[in-house]
Amino acid sequence: MRFQVRARPSTVRLLQASHPLPGAAVTVVAALLSIGAGVRPLAAVGVTATIAASQFAVGWANDAIDAPRDARVGRSDKPVATGAVTRRAAGTAAVVAAAACLALAVATAAGADRPWVFLVAWLGLGSALSYDWPLKSTVLSPLPYAVSFACLPAFVVLVAGHSVPAWLVLAGGLLGFGAHFANVVPDMADDEATGVRGLPHRLGADGALAVSAGALLAVTALLIFGPPGPPRAFGAAAGAVAVVVLLLGAFVGRRSAARHWAFRGVIGVALVDVALLIAGGALQ
Repeated sequence: MRFQVRARPSTVRLLQASHPLPGAAVTVVAALLSIGAGVRPLAAVGVTATIAASQFAVGWANDAIDAPRDARVGRSDKPVATGAVTRRAAGTAAVVAAAACLALAVATAAGADRPWVFLVAWLGLGSALSYDWPLKSTVLSPLPYAVSFACLPAFVVLVAGHSVPAWLVLAGGLLGFGAHFANVVPDMADDEATGVRGLPHRLGADGALAVSAGALLAVTALLIFGPPGPPRAFGAAAGAVAVVVLLLGAFVGRRSAARHWAFRGVIGVALVDVALLIAGGALQ
């Protein structure tokens, strides 16, 4: 006899409200960076779990805070806005995930014999949550992305017991900066209709895509030329792939019906850049 375990619809909807695609992408990046930095297996699990919890917290907080705006513009893809998940449930889940992130960061840092390192993870979480409120509608909207993405590789490298090179922190910050501009583009019209005026909105869709592409190309260049020693052949190949992915994402992203592909292009470039870091041994 075969038994099937099915998730309750409310649980599935709650997971959908956590922004699973970008959350999963960031978590995979954290896991790959841990491998590339030589983090010990148990600590690598801790790093990955810490980042996963932070992504759940930020995603649920975002949908809980934005529910009235999302409902106003008819966002049927948002379970909290449609009423499939209550704001209270999403808010409670965000608090629980944030607490788990804080606890996991402490345990991971302690296990790596660097107890103060958890502060880097806490800074990343606090910065990300500050985007949901109050910075989303201001010209400082890219700041939380830049700080949180800079904290991610720093946390991984510190847990591994290495010093953090300046070029790696800068690359992480620029990746977050570029991701923000691309991520906003698909929802730009809905955001402006509900009073959200972050920096990308002030530049318009084409301007935001151009800034995102420029930032991500700068990230790839930093990862090729930042580490000591001459650039390797793999770096040039990875740079070429990143350029192609960005061009495709920007080209498709110009079409309003397909602008979500611009952010997927960002995810693709991020994974290419992580592969570049690992293959080049720059994190060791």
